Amino acid sequence: MITVTDTAAKKIQSNLNKRGGIGIRIGVRTTGCSGLAYVLEYVDQLQPGDVAMADNYTTVVVDKKSLPIVDGITVDYVRQGLNEGFEFINPNERDRCGCGESFRV
Repeated sequence: MITVTDTAAKKIQSNLNKRGGIGIRIGVRTTGCSGLAYVLEYVDQLQPGDVAMADNYTTVVVDKKSLPIVDGITVDYVRQGLNEGFEFINPNERDRCGCGESFRV
């Protein structure tokens, strides 16, 4: 299960209203010094092997390969000073690299 906070849901819906689409895709890719990085994309249509779920009026799509890594994740949208963006709170993470760009499970 993936949880989307109210703040994240509002930002996602605002972006979907502007660009169109059915929801967001959350996945992981291999990169960085710790091995994995999160990927968030807007989804226009489902692909074979996608798992779709809904939380907080938001459709979240995950590919089967990423699902075990992101299962239980909370997606938030945060503002810190001049910076803002999506934040992933994942109980499966063991640690993150010093720069914060990648993580390990």
